[in-house]
Amino acid sequence: MSNGTQFRELIQRVREGDAAATAECVRLYEPEIRRAARVRLSDPRLRRIVDSVDICQSVFGRFFLHAANGSLDLDQPEQLLAMLVTMTRNRVTDMAREQTAQKRDIRRQTELNSGIQRLADKTPGPGSEVAAAELLLRVREQLTADERDLVERRQAGKTWQQIAEELDGSPAALRKKLERALERVRLELGVE
Repeated sequence: MSNGTQFRELIQRVREGDAAATAECVRLYEPEIRRAARVRLSDPRLRRIVDSVDICQSVFGRFFLHAANGSLDLDQPEQLLAMLVTMTRNRVTDMAREQTAQKRDIRRQTELNSGIQRLADKTPGPGSEVAAAELLLRVREQLTADERDLVERRQAGKTWQQIAEELDGSPAALRKKLERALERVRLELGVE
């Protein structure tokens, strides 16, 4: 997807909750995210607990939350890829940190069968596409009418400044209001 206009249209459709656009986004970027996760999952003890698919789902979950609130200003596919890879690296680091916490330290576990390795299918399945679309729908359902109004205005391509002028508010305050709402919804839904 080299055309900047096509990319911006795809992102706009993802913001609007278009299932086809969500599936297209997953199809385009899942292989790179999973590759970045596999590179970072170098500790075999961590790989037994966490798979690149787990990381990928977590990264897409957060990405779709941010896309829904319109806080992403992306013009090029390279920007999105860089952001998703960074999110992947951070998520692997967070999961490694969680798994090496004293109460859950994976370094104390013994390997039962070192010869068996799980091989994950490299192609995204329909389940991941459906899950992403369902997550976006559930996020929208949890938002209040005012919060959905902010999302819809952002999805319509309006800047925070334009929205603030229409609603007689501060761009920063409105943006923060939506960020807090999405964080609340994230916690309510249990999305990492």
